Amino acid sequence: MTDPAHPQTADDEQPPARDDRAFFGQPRGLLTLSALEVWERFSFLGMQAILVLYFADSVAHDGLGMDAGTAASVSAAYGTLVYLVSVAGGWLADRILGSYRAVLWGGVLIALGHYSMAVPTAAMTWVGLGLISAGTGLLKPNVAAMVGKLYRTDDDRRDAGFALYYMGINIGAFAGPLITGWLGEHQGWHWGFSAAVFGMTLGLVQYIVGRRHLAGRKHAAEFALAPAAMRRAVWLMAGGAVAFGVLCAVLAGAGWLTMGRFVDVLTIVSVIAPVVYFWIMFTSPRVTAEERGRLRPYVVLFLASVVFNFILFQAYSTMILLASTNADTTILGFDFPSSWYASALGAFEVALAPVVAAVWVRMGRRQPHASNKIALGVILGGLSFLLMVLPTSGHEGTDYRMAAWWIVGSYLLLGLGDVLLETSGLSASSKLAPKAFSSQTMALWFLSLALANGIQAQVVKVYDDVSHPAYFGVNGAVAVILGLVVVALAPWLRRTMHPVH
Repeated sequence: MTDPAHPQTADDEQPPARDDRAFFGQPRGLLTLSALEVWERFSFLGMQAILVLYFADSVAHDGLGMDAGTAASVSAAYGTLVYLVSVAGGWLADRILGSYRAVLWGGVLIALGHYSMAVPTAAMTWVGLGLISAGTGLLKPNVAAMVGKLYRTDDDRRDAGFALYYMGINIGAFAGPLITGWLGEHQGWHWGFSAAVFGMTLGLVQYIVGRRHLAGRKHAAEFALAPAAMRRAVWLMAGGAVAFGVLCAVLAGAGWLTMGRFVDVLTIVSVIAPVVYFWIMFTSPRVTAEERGRLRPYVVLFLASVVFNFILFQAYSTMILLASTNADTTILGFDFPSSWYASALGAFEVALAPVVAAVWVRMGRRQPHASNKIALGVILGGLSFLLMVLPTSGHEGTDYRMAAWWIVGSYLLLGLGDVLLETSGLSASSKLAPKAFSSQTMALWFLSLALANGIQAQVVKVYDDVSHPAYFGVNGAVAVILGLVVVALAPWLRRTMHPVH
């Protein structure tokens, strides 16, 4: 499907030749996509840094009055929903919208969601979270897929490019909590949510202005449905959304659909969805035998991502709750909101991403295999939790304060692990993807994030019921052990992941 007023040619789909090394030796389009992610992460993680505190704060202080375990569980369930929707986002890009328009409309929905959350009512908070979930599901898998399209499969700059892209993500992750955290804890939670609106709007503007630098910016989807099938799909999706909304309203009115049950349902769906999705791709006649062989090691990388991100996402839930009750919020005489700890994670990733990128470029084909990078990331994530056993041992409740450097040190380990795992994982996903499922395979990577959040939504319920050393020690040890398992599988992964180096 093309617009007759704007006929497409092959040249229309490629950025100018001078763009190829215009951004620190990388394609110019990487700057446009990275800048979009700066502002998307500014808004998303800025809001995420105060969301669990808003849930846990008393109603008298404009919070929702949840206990700590419930607040962390609901926050994780929201993350589960965000990444579950990414599957639909990948499918819509491949079959109906195309990657460029999917990212554009996803950004619009995210912005509308943040506008809704700026309204100081509980009802508009839930409306806003729903819109942000839908928008992020459209944007996240497809913007990462667009980064992959800037490179040939055998381009040695690919991992370095994803590292720079991830650095852009974490500039937003660093700046967002600083602004939203200060506003939220000093002016009111909805003032913090308002700041996120500003960021997403700027991101959309620069994305539209820089679209000529992007590869594959088609008016229609790459594997578009036939017109009749497309109309049927649109009507089915619209009808399904309305029916789902009505069902939820009826069940909630009858008292069956409680918040706890909704969280449990999301966890179950987060387990079933990737199993079904892998089965569809393994059995699809449009996937060649060679592509199917590369999907097998991808299952291992998927599980490694689940383990690491189970730890990572708690930087915005249990770690923030721990910081708010048991950590100093003063460094060198300067007082700061507890939500600013989340910015430390982004700061470390901003600082470490270019270093990692430079190391990979310098090493060239001598750099470690992608599976070893991912395994090391998982191990570092586990160590970040094991570190927290030391300052929390021998203490109970909220009658003690640990030095700020303990949490900062934990975030340093977690930040390095994140740079290693996510950049290599995103890059490997774009290389291992079957052509007919290009955007959807990136969505499958984000389903690992949904599963990590789904598991977290259940585990964090015991945060208030066990000691802090036991909670962080057990979770950290499990991650380290599973990271070592991936190291042990490295010979098989190297053989089966070609052309990934």
